[in-house]
Amino acid sequence: MTKNLVIAAALSLALTGGAMAADLPSTITFGSSMQLTGQDANLGRYYRDAYQLVIEQINKAGGVKIGGKSIPITLKLVDNQSDNNLAVRQYVGLVTQDKVDFLLGPYASGTTIPVSSVSEKYQIPMVEGGGASPQIFARGYKYIFGLLPPADDYFASTLTMLGQLQPKAHTVALVTADDAFDVSVAKGTKKLLAAAGMEIVLTQTYAAKTTDFSSIMAQIKAKTPDIVLWGGLEPEVLNAIRQAKSLDVNPKLLMSFTVGVPAADFRKALGNDANDAFGMTAWLPSPALKDTWFGDAEKFAAAYKAKYGYDPDYHGAAGAVAVETLVKAIEKAGSLEKSKVRDAIAASDFDSLYAHVKFNAGGQVVIPQIVIQIQNGQVTPIFTDKFIGKPVFPVPAWSKRG
Repeated sequence: MTKNLVIAAALSLALTGGAMAADLPSTITFGSSMQLTGQDANLGRYYRDAYQLVIEQINKAGGVKIGGKSIPITLKLVDNQSDNNLAVRQYVGLVTQDKVDFLLGPYASGTTIPVSSVSEKYQIPMVEGGGASPQIFARGYKYIFGLLPPADDYFASTLTMLGQLQPKAHTVALVTADDAFDVSVAKGTKKLLAAAGMEIVLTQTYAAKTTDFSSIMAQIKAKTPDIVLWGGLEPEVLNAIRQAKSLDVNPKLLMSFTVGVPAADFRKALGNDANDAFGMTAWLPSPALKDTWFGDAEKFAAAYKAKYGYDPDYHGAAGAVAVETLVKAIEKAGSLEKSKVRDAIAASDFDSLYAHVKFNAGGQVVIPQIVIQIQNGQVTPIFTDKFIGKPVFPVPAWSKRG
């Protein structure tokens, strides 16, 4: 091949395989509407803080690398005040007025469902770590990708664990909120319970943001189930535990909750009353979880706490890797063209501080939940597909706790 042909081939490759440096912007903007005030602000801050920390870390390392150029990321973050309708309007504004390049998700399935329609309409990729409802991913959308495991599978590891403990659990009270996430939890959990041969003696749905659970507690007390499985957001879970204690509601074996238990604020809010509560998490900070920008999950958790003064839980880790997923996809695509980045996200297959990131056909990761229990004020890992810790089981009645 002559020298001129080599040069021509190189130019052709540069033009077809990635963006030319001269055509690239001076910054890449990620946009998000997040619950920074209102009922969901406590968990919304995990995502805000994770987004900011990871973007800062990536920028320190030179930013996003495309076509031989390193481009810093900026974050356009607005407060949706825990209002779903406002969140939709804000995402439209981020796309049409602020002209952000890519989207990061909000917190909660009930918010993610409507705002993901914005990303689909404008064909701008959104990566989110705050919505787990299968409804988000069952509509054939091509531009939404989620990092939380499916809500309908949340109690799977808990039920597997119970099958290996004595005494055996036979009867269940299933209590869930009526928001999109918990409707999915209830639907999936009923199937899991049927497969496990357990009898549901009480199924109760309550309105999201309910604060008074006295009537539900009376029903649980009357049915005396072996276990209570509770699906709700953190404020609801906190109120449920407080009222279970005040009304002396004691299932024979345990109570387990979908959300809240891994968070430091859960333990702070309840004090000793948090002890013995079962919950689940998709993530715990481990040096075995390797990461491009932080080294590993343990180092990420240390950096997060050093900056913000509190420990991250799986919300923060998922938020962090939402940013990383976009960055890796942009670099893989070698372009800011939305469809090319979208395709690169769909083909993601990498290790991160959160989990191995690989999306199913609907755009959601499928990873197992780790069963945890609060013991002596600390989050204690108990079960994955095997026991990794010793549970306090059966959980003692309120009157017999220290």
